[in-house]
Amino acid sequence: MKKRIQIEEVEPKSYEGMFALENYIKNCGIAGKMVHLIKMRASQINGCAFCIDMHSKEALKDGETARRLFLLNAWQETTLFTPEERIVLKITEEVTLIHKGGLSTETYNEAVATLGENYLAQVIMTVVAINGWNRIAVSTHKPIN
Repeated sequence: MKKRIQIEEVEPKSYEGMFALENYIKNCGIAGKMVHLIKMRASQINGCAFCIDMHSKEALKDGETARRLFLLNAWQETTLFTPEERIVLKITEEVTLIHKGGLSTETYNEAVATLGENYLAQVIMTVVAINGWNRIAVSTHKPIN
């Protein structure tokens, strides 16, 4: 791959909003384990090697199992994920694949019933953040460290 610009180098101020959103996610109360699942699943869908690499390392460091990470792209076919994790993964997929209809009414209603409005808002913002990061990394061919 041919080297492309790295936005943090040529326009460092442009990351301020992204970092503010990450700070919100870090402090809003959503569990770190759930954040890792969201970031990994969205990154898998978006084909973002940089983010998959980074978030898999972080997830393992924070106690996630390799088995669950290996099976994350087939989460619907396993019993390894809790009902709460399953609805969060469903939200992650539907919001990430917004061009296919976005967050369905069925998923939204199940999410409100399972998670409550505040937690649902936190999940949606986490999905929005990782999708932004994925788009930055994929469009600039961000190299894996």
